Amino acid sequence: MRRVAKLSAACIATAALALSATACGSTSSENDKSSSSSSGDGKGVKIGLAFDVGGRGDRSFNDSAARGADKAKGEFGGSVKELTAKTTDTEADREQRLSDLADAGYNPIIGVGYAYAQSMGKVAKKYPKTSFGIVDSVVDAPNVDSITFTEEQGSYLAGVAAALKTKKSHVGFIGGVDVPLIKKFEAGFVQGVKDTNSKIKVDTQYLSHGSDTSGFASPDKGKEAAQGMLDNGADVIYSAAGSSGNGAIEAVNGKKGAWAIGVDSDQYNIPGLAKYKGSILTSMVKNVDLGVYDFVKSVHDGKALAGVNSYSLAKDGVSLSTSGGFIDDVQAKLDAAKKKIVDGSIKVKTTP
Repeated sequence: MRRVAKLSAACIATAALALSATACGSTSSENDKSSSSSSGDGKGVKIGLAFDVGGRGDRSFNDSAARGADKAKGEFGGSVKELTAKTTDTEADREQRLSDLADAGYNPIIGVGYAYAQSMGKVAKKYPKTSFGIVDSVVDAPNVDSITFTEEQGSYLAGVAAALKTKKSHVGFIGGVDVPLIKKFEAGFVQGVKDTNSKIKVDTQYLSHGSDTSGFASPDKGKEAAQGMLDNGADVIYSAAGSSGNGAIEAVNGKKGAWAIGVDSDQYNIPGLAKYKGSILTSMVKNVDLGVYDFVKSVHDGKALAGVNSYSLAKDGVSLSTSGGFIDDVQAKLDAAKKKIVDGSIKVKTTP
């Protein structure tokens, strides 16, 4: 599925809720995975990946991060250790997981998701010679690369596409968990819809709230929410809900004339969603793979990135996919909207 703000007590509390917990103790998790290869020149990298809920194979957010690590490993050699979050994780579990990766010599270590913010802030101080990266949050430490995105900008374009494609003047947004990060997706989408046609109705639903992160990993909840919106008259549904969005896409595929808008990855081209591709209008692609690759490369090159590195619409950090050709007829209007965002004529909101 980004506005950048320094960690405060409020966002630390939000981080503790969230998406990127891993298994209860990284040394014993049944979800832990590792793979290795050798570059043959001793210059490979040992990449530690602490995935969000859903892990590799979610066909969305985590898979995008995995592509970045895979690309880096393919180019530089070395190994990758993967740990996958569970919704039952505690802050102590996250902190222990990052520490275990650091103790095992992994460098860089990447927390895929904002829930690692608090734990990474602590662990980065304990391991000053290790380079850490965090996706979707900001940790103020000299050895942390905060990889952020302007999700609201890409979501604005998704809203424009939805408004131009709806036949019923009724669209929907499904959020995984009701947290500030996902609110950015909602805010951009609704603004894009309303700026295009203020008369269009927008339904909004979140699948879970507070510390319950199941909304990011429950395709059944996504399917049920989408079905409810379809029954209520919506014919274009945008989901920012991790693997839960796969269920929404399935529901939309069962409704003639309806469209789904994917998120994070170009979901039209995801093999596991191939049977639904005819219903995927477009996807708001968030290039987490680019951020992860850039960070790993910087460590490999001996010039580790640190501070806040934001991937915006202008930098192709976010974009709308054109796979399938379903938005070709409105591409000119989408390009015009993109130009206005990039040049500052359109200011996209980050809160609904």
